[in-house]
Amino acid sequence: MKDRHAGLREDFHRKRVVFSGTVDFRADTVVLPNGKKATRAFMDHMGAVAVLPVLDDGRIVFVHQYRYPVKLVTLEIPAGKLNSGSDKPLARVKAELKEETGYTAASIKPLISFWPTTAFSNEVLHIFTATGLCGGTASPDEDEFLHTEILPFRKAWELVKKGVIKDAKTIIALQAWKIKLLEQK
Repeated sequence: MKDRHAGLREDFHRKRVVFSGTVDFRADTVVLPNGKKATRAFMDHMGAVAVLPVLDDGRIVFVHQYRYPVKLVTLEIPAGKLNSGSDKPLARVKAELKEETGYTAASIKPLISFWPTTAFSNEVLHIFTATGLCGGTASPDEDEFLHTEILPFRKAWELVKKGVIKDAKTIIALQAWKIKLLEQK
């Protein structure tokens, strides 16, 4: 069977790390389908997890957190970066749920995984749902300052439509949850 995307592929030629830190920024040289070379700059990211914590009555646990790049306090679902290539998404999401909200869950299931920005990063974001929640005390990282807010799904969706919730992972999680609920009817 002929590969209809064969003329679109770029072959790796050389890797160059421009900045190394929590994430790496790379400027790789690639060979284009026409044989010419080009530079592709991107963020090399270990990946991340997020969780949609759903209480027994259907309300959702969110966090308010100051996000420096946008200079605002955002309303979003709990999330965190994978710490290494060996860090497992399920273990990390359990830890993030407990750290950021204090909740533990009887059940955590995958909801959706996606690439947030394919033109700029190789990050994969894994979103889970957490149900059967049991409250506890949050213990955020020492550089994290946040607080929780519990909202009915309908109210959260209104905040998306009004542009109050602008965080992409939160919007995608809410959309995926809404679709899942509709499919169960």
